[in-house]
Amino acid sequence: MTDATDHTWHKVAERGELPEGRVKTAVAGTKTLALVRFDGQWAAMDNRCPHQGGPLGEGSIETGIEGQCWLRCPWHGWDFDPLTGKPPGGHEDTGQEMFPVEERGDGVYVGVPREKEHQRTVSDVMAETMVAWGVKRVFGMVGHSNLGLADALRRRTVAGEMNYIGIRHEGAAAFACSGYAKLTGKPAACLAIAGPGATNLLTGLWDAKVDRAPVLALTGQVDVQVFGPGAFQEIDLASAFQSVAAFSQTVLPGSRHGELMTLALKNAVVNRDVAHLIFPDDVQTLVAAEGAKSSAPEGRLADAAITPPAASVDAALAALGQASRPIIVVGYGARHAMGDVIVLAERLSAPVLTTFKAKGQIADDHPLAAGVLGRSGTPIASWFMNECDLILAFGSSFSNHTGIEKSKPIIQVDFDRMALGKFHPVTVPVWGEIAVTARLLSDRLPASSKLMDQRAELAERWTLWRAEKQSRRADDRGKGLNAALVFEAMSRLVPADAVIPVDVGNNTYSFGRYFECRGQSVLMSGYLGSIGFGFPAALGAWAATQDFEEHRGRKVVSISGDGGFGQYLADFTTAVKYNMNITHVLLNNGQLGKITKEQRAGEWEVWQTDLVNPSFAAFADLCDGLGLKVSKPEELEVALAQALAHDGPSLVEIITDAELI
Repeated sequence: MTDATDHTWHKVAERGELPEGRVKTAVAGTKTLALVRFDGQWAAMDNRCPHQGGPLGEGSIETGIEGQCWLRCPWHGWDFDPLTGKPPGGHEDTGQEMFPVEERGDGVYVGVPREKEHQRTVSDVMAETMVAWGVKRVFGMVGHSNLGLADALRRRTVAGEMNYIGIRHEGAAAFACSGYAKLTGKPAACLAIAGPGATNLLTGLWDAKVDRAPVLALTGQVDVQVFGPGAFQEIDLASAFQSVAAFSQTVLPGSRHGELMTLALKNAVVNRDVAHLIFPDDVQTLVAAEGAKSSAPEGRLADAAITPPAASVDAALAALGQASRPIIVVGYGARHAMGDVIVLAERLSAPVLTTFKAKGQIADDHPLAAGVLGRSGTPIASWFMNECDLILAFGSSFSNHTGIEKSKPIIQVDFDRMALGKFHPVTVPVWGEIAVTARLLSDRLPASSKLMDQRAELAERWTLWRAEKQSRRADDRGKGLNAALVFEAMSRLVPADAVIPVDVGNNTYSFGRYFECRGQSVLMSGYLGSIGFGFPAALGAWAATQDFEEHRGRKVVSISGDGGFGQYLADFTTAVKYNMNITHVLLNNGQLGKITKEQRAGEWEVWQTDLVNPSFAAFADLCDGLGLKVSKPEELEVALAQALAHDGPSLVEIITDAELI
């Protein structure tokens, strides 16, 4: 029995709550106990069986062969005296640690020793380093092999230095990090246990990697001493993450822990990639060396504003001087440089076309905006691609989905040398930071009588396309709303500063064609094209609106089909738990519509693309969010307005016609 003179007392049960001859698990402060009622007496002992940590409070009190009653561990049957905690034949110095119990007027109390002052651990050092590098948000699932690390993150959260969101599926955590990073350019962290928790992160991490979004993955692992033989939930995480992570290391007892975290975050930030750290369970709680310092980014990061070589600038200016109908194509890589790019476009009177990933980087009501180019695009952009005599591309990867015509003269500007001429030669490759390069070209642009002012032609093309969209809004086969109608209403109602994470499928293609951006930020799974991205990315986007002043107060409006939302619908409860101001617009056509379309295009039989769905609106209501269902055109605007005005998570389920996309 521990000395009761320096204890704190905690109520652990009501009087009469525990029947005679029973045991239960009780919690006193941070101490977990097996609370026993036996032979008219109370007893409390350490809940952890010394064999393999089995929970004695989940065991039973049974009569042995010799008639003695024993508290039996539920895992492997180890026995203990229910009142003294001693094993059969035990000596005075063996058995479970016991704690004093008092039955008082209002319940049963147990005294436990006062908690010792926390000793700083290696996990604390690494969590402090995360804070120093500006990591403000962790998405994850706490579990048995990451508890020491989780406690270090908890301490930073309690101190107000970061925030944590507990998700329902680790895949949602990784996608949330990806969405967060795509919006802000800053890394968030995702936390998982060893084995299946870690592998569940991989799809979202690949999404971040191929779209160049910085993310930090933190995974638990089994104890160092059992590496190799194949312990429970042990997999070779170093190998599993080798391809997806630009940096992946195991945290060991002798590591320089602050420096290791700094190196991970520097790789994530500088390379705009995934960094991964593996935390063995027994290393997480090691006491940090006296005087161990956390690390910080000061002196580690250079200015990324790369000025292009003079010869490249001269060659680009010479090409521009010969053009009469230049166009500018902006990709996702130009998202932080659009002010300078638009100034250049205005000097050239050049239409600005965007890749699908760059949708919204120039507002569609700008006089030089030409919309999205490619499969998800508009006939406006296609027209100007065909008619141009020079393409000036900023931050575009030249994806085959975009359809930049390679036979045209091309000036390509990018801060990544590997992106220049990646798929085919270009006329003038320019290595430089995009804003810097756009300013140089604008400042030195020669006067030219050849340049045509293409604004009037742009306005004419927009008039033609908007008339076409208006005619499509009237299409009705009696099988649901058409996409042109849905996105016209959203174009009017969604706030101009909203963040719009979109999923994958026909819903996304229709969004690209029909939705007109007025300043919104669009997030998508670009190169990976992963179904299920939209709603988890909205969780990340919402977190960013809480963490960064420049995004404060922005509404998050995510879009998916029924197939995409079905992959992570359980995390709607995460949005409810944290009262996230997210509106999810779900286009429900009862099938994987894009796959149906592809099967038909390939002259295959349509097979296994139909879906059995719940009422998603009712599901949202059951989760304590707001769920609204739209099946008629006249219901659409009212439902969207109500959902957008709701303070908290809302879902608008729109029954749509799979053919009218």
